Amino acid sequence: MTKRYLTLSLATLILAACGGGGENKAEKLQKLKQDKAKLDLEISTLEKELKAGDSSVKTKTVTIAAVEDTVFEHFIDIQGNVDARENVNVSAQSPGIIKAIYVKEGQRVSKGQALAQVDDQVARAGIAEVETQLELQKTLFAKRENLWKQKIGSEVEYLNAKAAVDNLEKKLATLRDQQALTRIVSPINGTVDAVIAKLGDNAAPGQPAFRVVNTSNLRVVANIAESFAGRVTTGDEVIVTLPDIQKEIRTRIGFASKVIDPLSRTINVEIPLKPSADMHPNMIAQLRIVDYRAKDAIVIPVGVIQYSLGKPYVLTVKGEGNKLQASRVNIELGRTYNDKAEIKSGLKDGDRIITTGFQGLNDNDYIKL
Repeated sequence: MTKRYLTLSLATLILAACGGGGENKAEKLQKLKQDKAKLDLEISTLEKELKAGDSSVKTKTVTIAAVEDTVFEHFIDIQGNVDARENVNVSAQSPGIIKAIYVKEGQRVSKGQALAQVDDQVARAGIAEVETQLELQKTLFAKRENLWKQKIGSEVEYLNAKAAVDNLEKKLATLRDQQALTRIVSPINGTVDAVIAKLGDNAAPGQPAFRVVNTSNLRVVANIAESFAGRVTTGDEVIVTLPDIQKEIRTRIGFASKVIDPLSRTINVEIPLKPSADMHPNMIAQLRIVDYRAKDAIVIPVGVIQYSLGKPYVLTVKGEGNKLQASRVNIELGRTYNDKAEIKSGLKDGDRIITTGFQGLNDNDYIKL
């Protein structure tokens, strides 16, 4: 009704102006233009007031989120695997037939503990022969020594008897060392992970007979591409995720190599792990190495960022109560990681950004939550 009334008023003024034949036409035209401009302004003002106050005016429903200062981190994502520092294939030190096996899979063993016995019959026979000779030689030496104390006999005979004893004792020690080589022993403290040898097998140096693993000394190892080498150093923070056991560990890099492998063009990194019963060597490990951190940063979802002429902007909310409008704000982007973006400028703590429903919205469009 208001628009119609204003239109009729405008028509009446125009007719009235045309009816006065005595007035100057140029002045009449100027006066009419001024009246029209005034009426257009009143019409526009009334339309805005009606649009803002009329509940029937269509507004778009949106979802908003308040912007807060937070910590923004950027990561280098790589994949590695869990590795045991002490994962040993144990073999015999002396060739021969395996006569006894003393352990089974899963058994805890100590360093130096015998795992199996290789046939040592020849070694035992040699030791027994030398022990007999040594016993006889000791008896002869004792008599020579007693005579020498009485100044009977020559010094040469005494020294020869003593040297014979010494030689046989050294020979016996060597034979016993050789016999010890016929035992297959564990070189570390750990758990027997595999018993490869079988009774009657022919053992040989370098041929694995057992595998012993120390699961209390685990680490994650990974290779990092040459392009990231300058951004990764020993001591950097890293988040280790073990998807198989749904475990996440925030720790630090224990070692990052300085030399780039000429074949793979990568550097090696190691992350020590605390002992845990649910961790096993060769598990897949996902690593997120922190290479950038910003405190008190403004962080928003990447999906809410729009572009105009190549420049990024977001839609925020202005107004209160039932009179909410979209407001376009140009922003400066920092780094992005996954679905999060760091905002260098344009937004501040407490701003409200439109997170859903912003498609098709323009600056100053009316919205509702």
